[in-house]
Amino acid sequence: MSMADLIPTLDDEGLANLRANAQRLEGSGVARQAEQASALLPLIEAELAERLSRVPPKAPPKPRAKKVAALAEADDDHDD
Repeated sequence: MSMADLIPTLDDEGLANLRANAQRLEGSGVARQAEQASALLPLIEAELAERLSRVPPKAPPKPRAKKVAALAEADDDHDD
């Protein structure tokens, strides 16, 4: 099994480590290592982008109970 085939099976930490190693080897490895790293980096980046696209967006923060009560009280005061 090639390294490219393993990319989807890696957990997030393993994928981050592979990316860091590929970036390092692309710049300072011997010719063969640099070529392999250059070939893997687009695949790693694509997998990272895919994973980020699957993360649901964060829900907006809910108002705090005190703030809601104060707003309700302020509305009551203005109704008079």
